[in-house]
Amino acid sequence: MTTADIGWIGTGRMGTALASRLLDAGHTLAVWNRTPAKAEPLVERGAERVEKPSDLAACRIVFTTVGADQDLEQVVTGPGGLLAGEDRPDIVVDCSTVSAEASAAVRRAVEGSGSAFLAAPVSGNPGVVTAGGACIVASGPAAAYAAVHPLLQELAGTVVAAGEAEGARLVKLAHNLYLGIMAQALVEVTSLAEHGGVRREDFLEFLGNTVLGSGWIRARAASLAAKDFTPTFTLDMMRKDLALGTGAARELGVPLPLAAAVEQLAAIAGGQGHGDEDMLALAALQPGTTTTEGADHGRA
Repeated sequence: MTTADIGWIGTGRMGTALASRLLDAGHTLAVWNRTPAKAEPLVERGAERVEKPSDLAACRIVFTTVGADQDLEQVVTGPGGLLAGEDRPDIVVDCSTVSAEASAAVRRAVEGSGSAFLAAPVSGNPGVVTAGGACIVASGPAAAYAAVHPLLQELAGTVVAAGEAEGARLVKLAHNLYLGIMAQALVEVTSLAEHGGVRREDFLEFLGNTVLGSGWIRARAASLAAKDFTPTFTLDMMRKDLALGTGAARELGVPLPLAAAVEQLAAIAGGQGHGDEDMLALAALQPGTTTTEGADHGRA
C-alpha cells in the first residue's frame, strides 16, 4: 500500500507532463501505467510505482489520464481497477477526453463506492502543459471541485468550472471539434496559397499576424511550413475525439456539417497511414503534399 497523498493512473506523454507539475510543486506521488516503462521518468524523479490501479486507492486523490472510454472504465471499475480493493480515495479526477456516457457510468460507480468523481479534461499538448499554459474545465460535486481546485491550478494556467454533472466533457469535445475544423481549414488555405506560387512560410507568417491569427497558428506554422508532422496531438486521437463530438451532436439533435466532413477526411488520412502523425497530417490529402513521419508516437 502506498503512502503517497496523490495517485496517478496513465503516464503517457500527457499524463507524465501533468504529473510532473505536481512533483515540481512538492507533492508525493504514486503512479501506475499499463506499460510500466512509461512511468520510469516519474519514478526517477521520486514518484513511487505501483503494480495495479487498486494499489492507489489509499491515496486521498487519484488522477487518471487515459486514451479512451474503455480505458477509463477498465482502470476504475475493471479487475484490479481503482475500486477493486477495500480502500477508496476521497476523490477521483479524470483528465482524459472521453464521452459523457462513459464518464457518467464511471461517476456512478465511484460515487456508489463512497468517493467523489470530478471530470477535468485538459486542453493543451504536453509542451503547453509543461510551460504552465494548459486549460482545464471541470465538472462534478461542488465540494470535490473546491477540494481539488488548488491542485488543478498547479496543473494548468486556467481552470474553469462547468457544473456538477458531465458539462466538462461536452465543453472539451466542442473544443476538439473546433480544433479539428481549424486544422483542416489551415491546411486547405495554405495549400491554395502554395499552389498559386506563394511560399508556405510567407503565407503562414502573414496569416499568423492578421486578425485571423492565433497563438495556435503561430505555434504550428513552422511544422506546417516544413511539412514536418511530428505529433503534438495525433491524427488518430483527433479522429477519436471527432467521433465522440459528432456522436454527442447526434444525441442532442445539433447539426455539425463541418465537423462531420473533417471526421471523414481524418478517417481517409488515417487509412492512408497517417494516423500516428500530427493532426496537421490532414495536409497529406491536399495535392502535392508529403509528410515527414514524427518520431514520438507514445501514448498512455
